[in-house]
Amino acid sequence: MEGTEPTASAFAPAIAHHAALDARMAKAARAIRLLSLVSWPAGEQQAFLADFARGQARLPAHQYPKHDFSDERREFDAIAAAADPAHPLGVYLIESARSWAVAAELLENLGSPRVTELSVALFGKPDYTLPGGATTREAANHFIASADELDRELLAPSEQVAISATSLGMQLQAALDDYFDARVISVELDPELIAKAAAGPNRIRLRAGAAFSDYDLHQLLQHEAFVHSLTALNGQQQAVLPSMALSSPRTTATQEGLATFAEQITGSIDIERMKRVSLRIEAVAMALDGADFLQVFRYFLDAGQNEVESFTSAQRVFRGVPTTGGAAFTKDTVYLRGLIGVHTFFRWALKHRKLRLCRLLFAGKMTLADVQRFEPLFDSGDLAPPRWLPHWVERANGLAGMLAFSLFANRIRLEQIVDAESVSDL
Repeated sequence: MEGTEPTASAFAPAIAHHAALDARMAKAARAIRLLSLVSWPAGEQQAFLADFARGQARLPAHQYPKHDFSDERREFDAIAAAADPAHPLGVYLIESARSWAVAAELLENLGSPRVTELSVALFGKPDYTLPGGATTREAANHFIASADELDRELLAPSEQVAISATSLGMQLQAALDDYFDARVISVELDPELIAKAAAGPNRIRLRAGAAFSDYDLHQLLQHEAFVHSLTALNGQQQAVLPSMALSSPRTTATQEGLATFAEQITGSIDIERMKRVSLRIEAVAMALDGADFLQVFRYFLDAGQNEVESFTSAQRVFRGVPTTGGAAFTKDTVYLRGLIGVHTFFRWALKHRKLRLCRLLFAGKMTLADVQRFEPLFDSGDLAPPRWLPHWVERANGLAGMLAFSLFANRIRLEQIVDAESVSDL
C-alpha cells in the first residue's frame, strides 16, 4: 500500500483522452445490469413455497432470457486497448472495461454452468485466503459458531420486535431527508423485490411485506444509503470519470466491505447479521461442492431462517446458474473478504497518516488500489472530493480513536490469556 506516486503534472496531457474513454465505457456499461438480470422474479418464490407447503418441493428452473452484448464487449475491448497502462486513469479503465466484459459474457450465459466460472472471475470463491492465512469460508464458520453460542437471553426486547416494511420505510425516509435537508433519495416499497433491500443513487427499495428489526433500520441507513447511494451520488459529480457512479463488478468487494465496515464502526451490525452473511458464504461453498437448491434451502432452514428468508438466501446462491448442484453465483463471498480488506486499509491509513484516503473512498465507486493511485488527481482537482460523507467519516478524531484502539487490541492474543481472572488483573 506504500510507494511514491508520480506528480499530478505528469498526468495532465492524458486527462481528456481518458475522460473520453470513460464516457464511452459508462455508456456501454449501462446495459450490463448484472444483479437485476441474474435475479429471479417474485413468482418463483411463491411457486416454490406453495409446493414446499404441500410436501412437493421441486428444484426451481427459472428460464432466463437470452442476451447479446457483443457490441458492448467489443467496445470494452477497444477502450482497454486505447487506455494507457502507465497512467492511473488508464489502469482504472483497463481493469474496469475487462470487468464489465466478463459481466457481459456472464449475462450471455445465464442458466449454464459457465456462469460459475465467470462469477468466480469477478467475485472469487469461499476458499480465498485472507490476511493472516484463514480462508473466507473459515472466517464465515467462525462467525456462525459465535452466533450459535450467543445467549439469546442477552437480546433486548426491542431487538425481537418486528417492524413492517411500511414503518421502516417511513423511518428511513425521515432519516435521509434530515441528512440531505431535502428529498434526494426516495424510499419505495417493491412487491417484486426478492432481496430485503436494494439501493441506487436516488432510490432505495424495500421488499413489501417483509419484516424488519431495529437493527435493520440502522444497517440499511449505513450500508445501503450512506455507502452505496452516497458513493453513486458522489460519483455523479466526477466530470472526468462518470463511470465512478456505476456499480462496476471490480469494485464490489470494496463497496460491500466499506458498507459492512460502516455497519460495524457505527455499532449497527449485530451477530445475527454476521451470521446471515456467513451462512451465505458457507452455502456458496456447499453449492460449489455439489449441493442443489433444495439442500441449500434446507441448510438455511436448519440454521434458523424462516421459509421465506431461506428461499431468499438460497436463490442468491443460485442466481444465473443451474439449481442442480455444482454451480453458484459467488458474489456473497465478497462481504467478509471486503470487510477485512477495508478494515485493514483503514488501519494502514491511520498508521501512515493517510486517513484522508478513507474519506476519498466515498468520492465514487472504486477499489482500495484506485484511491491510492488517484491521490495526485484529487490533489490536482481533476477528480472531485466527495460532496457527501457519512457522519462517522466526517468525525476524523472519533474514527482515528477507534482505529488506534483496534491497532493495539489486535496485538493481544487471547490464547495467551489463561482465564477471566487474568483479564481482571490487567
